[in-house]
Amino acid sequence: MLPVHLDRARPEPLPAQLTAAVRGLVTDGTLSMGDRLPSSRALAADLGVARAVVEQAYDQLLAEAWVETRRGSGTFVASGETLPVQAPPPRPATREPEYVRLDAGTPWIDPRHLAGWRRAWREVSVTRPPRGYPDPRGLPELREALAERLARTRGLAVEPDEILVTAGSTDGLRQLLGVLGPGPALVEDPGYRAAVETIRAAGRAVVDHPALTPVTDLAGCAAAYVTPAHQHPLGRVMPAADRLALLAAARAADAVVVEDDYDSEFRYDVAPVPALAALDRSRVAYLGTASKSVSPSLRLGWLVAPAALHEGLVRRRTINHDTPSWPNQRALLTLLRDGWVDKVVRTARRVYADRAPRVAAALEPHAELAGPLAGMYSTWLTDPAAATAARAAARAAGFDVRLLAEYCRSTSLTGLVLGFGGVTDAELDQALAAIAGGLAGAPAR
Repeated sequence: MLPVHLDRARPEPLPAQLTAAVRGLVTDGTLSMGDRLPSSRALAADLGVARAVVEQAYDQLLAEAWVETRRGSGTFVASGETLPVQAPPPRPATREPEYVRLDAGTPWIDPRHLAGWRRAWREVSVTRPPRGYPDPRGLPELREALAERLARTRGLAVEPDEILVTAGSTDGLRQLLGVLGPGPALVEDPGYRAAVETIRAAGRAVVDHPALTPVTDLAGCAAAYVTPAHQHPLGRVMPAADRLALLAAARAADAVVVEDDYDSEFRYDVAPVPALAALDRSRVAYLGTASKSVSPSLRLGWLVAPAALHEGLVRRRTINHDTPSWPNQRALLTLLRDGWVDKVVRTARRVYADRAPRVAAALEPHAELAGPLAGMYSTWLTDPAAATAARAAARAAGFDVRLLAEYCRSTSLTGLVLGFGGVTDAELDQALAAIAGGLAGAPAR
């Protein structure tokens, strides 16, 4: 058995303690490359914990490449080719507290799908890269795969040559802002903080607009940035009448509507809502991202701009070489062609469908749900004192949850924006217990 001790009195979840302990055994030489680890059943019995604790720890170690599995043989310390290099720990005097982030943007990637991820990068390593600078629009084969996916999943019929591959949705927004005429950009409030900062960094003013109020006037604005399929962060789907009003306002003002379609695939109550761009391709610029379905660290997205802006975007990208890295594009192409992305999305959707009601059951006695349950996060309205108390309780337990006030500029909504994608089930349960305790113990209004 492994020389490991788990302490239930510590704030770290048991799976996290076991993961760290096994890492330490590898780095200090107690475990060598190729050593066989005990079965999850045997180690759980030895440690006196549930088998799920060991399974979650092994899944995390597999995801981090500390261990590898061999069919029919068990789990082993990874070979030297895949064993990660661990940086020396920082000095305790300067080390910042490390929290498990309950953010709205980190997705759940099932560790069982990691073989497909590794296969994609092996294909990158044996594929010959393009000569010179790549196509400024993006890898042609990737744009073909994205066009097929947009038609199939979002009801958006586009030609591959109409798609521009970007380094994420904020990169696509930045490039759009560079070809628009003068004027500020309207942004929902509360809204996506990165979009606000991107607009300001481009030298444009931001016009705050209450997030749940129809946009009927865009006079003087160059653009309106919206998240119609799942308003970020309040969660509402933009009603059909509001969509038509927004498009009418954009036509009247000769403005562009920027649709950020960041997580529309993760509806589990109804079918995904069709893209706003499908209603008027000449007026809507569509932004998509691989951050929620593949990984935020891949830094890839796509932009379908109105025809009047497309050539200007391509021209600027040609001059500036403003395209994502070819290896990342090639890896995403393999993930799409192999069906890996579809598989990951289906798995994550099931996980979110299970977790969202658990979050609701824990928080509904203490807070008000701001919008329908969908995607990988939910937003809860509370008074300021309760929100602050809940965040403090979460941090005391080792978790960080965002305050709704951080997404507001002119509005004064308060509460919590709680992501449940980038954690294990055990971590989520521990975080919910701490947050609910903080809400319950907050001073009365």
